[in-house]
Amino acid sequence: MVHDAGSLAQIVAFLIAIMVLARACADEGLFEALGTKVEFLARGSSTRLLALTVAFAALVTAVFSPHATVVLLTPVLVAASFTRSHAFASVRLSNSASTLLPVSNLTNLLVFGATELSFVEFTWAMLPVSVVAIVAEFAALRWWFRDDLREPYEPPVALETAIPLFPLAVVIVVLLGMASGTTPFIPTAAGAILLGAYALIRRNTTWRDLLDAANLPLAAFVFVWALVVSALGSTFVGEWFDDAMPSGTSLGSLLLIALFAMIAANLVNNLPATLLLLPAAAAIGPVAILALLVGVNVGANLTIIGSLANLLWRQSGDRELLSLREFHALGFATTPFIVGLCTVVLWAWTSLIW
Repeated sequence: MVHDAGSLAQIVAFLIAIMVLARACADEGLFEALGTKVEFLARGSSTRLLALTVAFAALVTAVFSPHATVVLLTPVLVAASFTRSHAFASVRLSNSASTLLPVSNLTNLLVFGATELSFVEFTWAMLPVSVVAIVAEFAALRWWFRDDLREPYEPPVALETAIPLFPLAVVIVVLLGMASGTTPFIPTAAGAILLGAYALIRRNTTWRDLLDAANLPLAAFVFVWALVVSALGSTFVGEWFDDAMPSGTSLGSLLLIALFAMIAANLVNNLPATLLLLPAAAAIGPVAILALLVGVNVGANLTIIGSLANLLWRQSGDRELLSLREFHALGFATTPFIVGLCTVVLWAWTSLIW
């Protein structure tokens, strides 16, 4: 399956719209309000705060994409906690929690059509995988930062911030619109325009803020990059990947597909890896495509070049707090195991429901 300019343009347009929607939500105080809610619910427990942070980051990733998590949520978490565990939770979950919905990641959008699944069917198939990935990430972070978590967390003394209902309602309606089977760009763009205009009228944002959130140079780069890689997939390079891709849907084959995809994602980034590996996976069937997603999404936590979200995360906060050395040490110690675990869950669940 080779994506043409039109299909890639729709995917990149969705990225622009979802980032504008996320920025408008942030400017309306939705992320900050949810952040304070997490702080209060922790009730002084560092471990409980980490668990709630993981859940919060997973929610933002699933709804708004990994880029919103690392660009908009990481500064909120760092400012609130000043600890490495929460900063790392945002980037780890920006990858691992992005398998849930067809719109949770650009990689998902690239393969969604090839799966021939509906929005709900895709989500149902990936739900247990996402839950296991989130729980595994929490366990990995709790183990890795166990010394930091021994220190009690000082709860905030400020009053809890009320959650703004209008942005929350817009997000829910956008999700319902996407779940109805409509092209994802349409409800997302409508929500971005509506909430962006609302924030502008209330003077909680500016045109420049929304334009910066759209990040048009990045969108143009992703579009051209995807076009080039997609065209490359129709050459001998694509044939090599087709030959290298394991075949079949047995547990062993799915594990090999996921691990192969993980390695490819960390050699060339997960977006081009998805484009190059998709034709071979599509020839096998939807389960192989979902295993591919596990490899390129969850597996992107292995190295800093695994995903665009990783690179944006590195730019979003304190460089001393967001250590590359620690990122890779944690990645190599935990990511292959989590990829394997998620693939086993995918195989068991899809064997049951299909």
